[in-house]
Formats: sequence, structure tokens, C-alpha cells
Amino acid sequence: MPSSVTLQPSVTLQSSVTLQVNGSVHPLRLDNRTTLLDALREHLDLTGAKKGCDHGQCGACTVLVGGRRVNSCLLLAVACDGPVTTVEGLAEGGRPHPLQEAFVARDALQCGYCTPGQLCSAVALLDEAAAGHPSHVTPPRVAEGPAELTRDEIRERMSGNLCRCGAYPHIVDAVTDAHRETSR
Repeated sequence: MPSSVTLQPSVTLQSSVTLQVNGSVHPLRLDNRTTLLDALREHLDLTGAKKGCDHGQCGACTVLVGGRRVNSCLLLAVACDGPVTTVEGLAEGGRPHPLQEAFVARDALQCGYCTPGQLCSAVALLDEAAAGHPSHVTPPRVAEGPAELTRDEIRERMSGNLCRCGAYPHIVDAVTDAHRETSR
């Protein structure tokens, strides 16, 4: 006897979401499964953050949410709970962010695919170090205050961002330069 299968229409659950991105408010209607990365790229045409591994392992999709770095491929847009800054929003008053300038000056990019994520991560790194947040390689300290950004510190703090071209030494140099520039 032949079996009969009845297919039910698929139901897509959607939500109204308001994202504040780079200082602008964007009301959106999104499938609940839409990641922040897909919302930025497909709904807001902000293509700086890249889809690399889509598993949170490469850092190409790194953006800032509430000033903290996140892998936007892992964060659902409906769960985004703070203002988002993408690489497109780093410049201020028409002038590139000091990190963007340092990346260009130090040739800290080759193919450029990872560069937006590297830049957003480095912005957060500078803020974290200034706030005194330790990393795995930060030596124990008695005094409070900014963490010293040695080359090892920078490498450790940037370890979640992969560069397939191997521009790591130049990236560390660029972060060092920007740190000097912004801590004056």
C-alpha cells in the first residue's frame, strides 16, 4: 500500500528589530534566524564585515556592539542589545580612524578580506587595554590602570582574527602605532 505524506507549509517566524548601526537607526523585519552579519550585509548593504568561516573562528565578521567586539556571524540580529559599529563607522568627521591610517601606513593588509574585522577588533583592543582589562599574557600587576601593550599583548588580543595572507607583523606594528597616537 503506498504511503501518503502530507507536507505542511513551512512557517517562518519574523520579528521587528531596530538596529542602531554607525549612529543611524534601522527598523527591520527579519527572520528570527538572521544573524547580525546577514542583517548588516543583506538588509543594510554594509558589506565591510565579511563572511569568512560562518562559525566564529576567523574573525572576518568582527564588529563592535556596545563597544565590545563580537563575531557577527554568531549573534542573532534579534538578540543584538547595543549600538553596532562596523568598519564603515570607524571614521570620524571624514577622517579615517587612527587605526585605519596606521594599517595603510604600515601596509598591514594584503588581500584586505580580513581587514575590516582586524580593524574593529583592534579598536576594541585599544579600549580594553586602556580600561586595564588583562589578557592571557598580561603579567600580574599590583597597580590598576591601563595594560601595557607589548607585541605579545597585541598578538594575544588579536588572536581571534586570522589573516590568510600572513600580514601579522605589520598588523602588530599598525596597532602599536595607533596606540601611541591615541594615548598622547
